Amino acid sequence: MSIEQSVSERYAEGAEQRQEALCCPVDYDASLLKLLPQEIIDKDYGCGDPSRYVQAGDVVLDLGSGGGKICYMAAQLVGEQGKVIGVDMTDEMLALARKYQDDMASKIGGQRVDFKKGYIQDLALDVAALNQYLHANPVNDASGLQSLEVYKQQQCQQQPLIADNSVSLVISNCVLNLVDKQHRQQMIAGIYRVLAPGGRVAISDIVSDEYVPTVLQDDPQLWSGCISGAFQEQEFLQAFLDAGFVAVAYDKWDAQPWQVVAGIEFRSVTLVAVKPSKEQRYDAGQAVLYKGPYQEVYDDLGNRYPRGERIAVSKRTFDFIALGPHADDFVAITPAQEQNLGCFTQPAATKRPATQTKGGCQSTTTASGCC
Repeated sequence: MSIEQSVSERYAEGAEQRQEALCCPVDYDASLLKLLPQEIIDKDYGCGDPSRYVQAGDVVLDLGSGGGKICYMAAQLVGEQGKVIGVDMTDEMLALARKYQDDMASKIGGQRVDFKKGYIQDLALDVAALNQYLHANPVNDASGLQSLEVYKQQQCQQQPLIADNSVSLVISNCVLNLVDKQHRQQMIAGIYRVLAPGGRVAISDIVSDEYVPTVLQDDPQLWSGCISGAFQEQEFLQAFLDAGFVAVAYDKWDAQPWQVVAGIEFRSVTLVAVKPSKEQRYDAGQAVLYKGPYQEVYDDLGNRYPRGERIAVSKRTFDFIALGPHADDFVAITPAQEQNLGCFTQPAATKRPATQTKGGCQSTTTASGCC
């Protein structure tokens, strides 16, 4: 039996009857749970609360959405202009989530949630459409198999399950560790593809302090129980860096392990990251000043920021720092007059003299207004 089949079967059981071994204690926002049906709350399995990262107007994609708990919590936060998409591969979980869709829509004031059948390691493949194709075109020979592959390729390219650059926030709750290791690079590349530039990631999952040995990886119960497939703690961060994300960090880290198996500690974390913008790197005469407390810091784009120095940065980097997750650590400085000094070619950590930005705006909160 494949990992995918083992996981699906265990979570199908979890849709019928609560499985205590599939979750660890999480302090969810009680105000967001009030509207949810008790059945969805009881049959939810997770290790964190990525809904805390949802903002008004977000288009949220929940990977491995299960019975829909996090989706329905997020739907209350995105507001009328937002949207939530849940993707799951297990029919029983999808049925549970959809069972209360109309009821939840009436409670929150509109249909903001859409549940799709799919594999989180392939966000282009529309499994519902694939099943319809197979029903009309059974595969009985090599020719049929070849036609199926052609159909899948065309569907993924022309009508992907989740479109390119269409999502502002990708969340997940204890699901990425369930994916076979050979598919994880494709999975994270798919997350990068569907996020719009500037889009964010908030992934709650289980990590291990040591690499999990083969003997544990071969245990299907431990795998579907979020143990054997756990990312090693540094490996998890590096996987997102390798995919092109920046500002990759652990925003939540449980001090106490959830479980200890064979001397290996398994704990809940929440990883956050950002898909960088691809805007032109021109020089608008701006600077950023790192406030400390460290002597200097580097970002994931290769820039260096000595403490207390006004450092010249491109408009793209300036906007990312001033409006992104590092905003509280920097002073964002703009010149008195808007400028375009051409393509940004300054070496890393080039100082920008105070005379070049004197009389301008210095803000610790936004790129567009003074404090």
